Amino acid sequence: TKEEAAKHTTTTTLILGSDTIVDLDGTILEKPKNTKEAIEMVRTLSGNVHRVHTGVAIYKVRGNRPTELVTSFTETATVTFASLSEKDIEAYVATGEPMDKAGAYGIQGIGGQFVETITGDFFAVMGLPMHRVSKA
Repeated sequence: TKEEAAKHTTTTTLILGSDTIVDLDGTILEKPKNTKEAIEMVRTLSGNVHRVHTGVAIYKVRGNRPTELVTSFTETATVTFASLSEKDIEAYVATGEPMDKAGAYGIQGIGGQFVETITGDFFAVMGLPMHRVSKA
């Protein structure tokens, strides 16, 4: 039967999940729900330092065996945002880029021009700390 075959399978599947949040002085900025919220988030980040936390979990699935957590971790980077004019903020949000990004900006896109400095893993800010994942 299929159930018996699954019990004896040697196929292993790894499942990787990750999510990113922006932390501004203890206030968590997730993805904006609308344009107004995106403008407010970018305005709040303007001229400030914030932290970006990306959590990662890797699971192993093999046949009918219980799913096994291989590893989980959080990678954090500190980002300094430039001071932006209201015109810059509105123009950026009008691109639509911020709408599916934690903290309403994407460092890998247009929003990257607002980042003055970054301490830590660039890829953690992007949403997947590749080097650390490769070592897991």
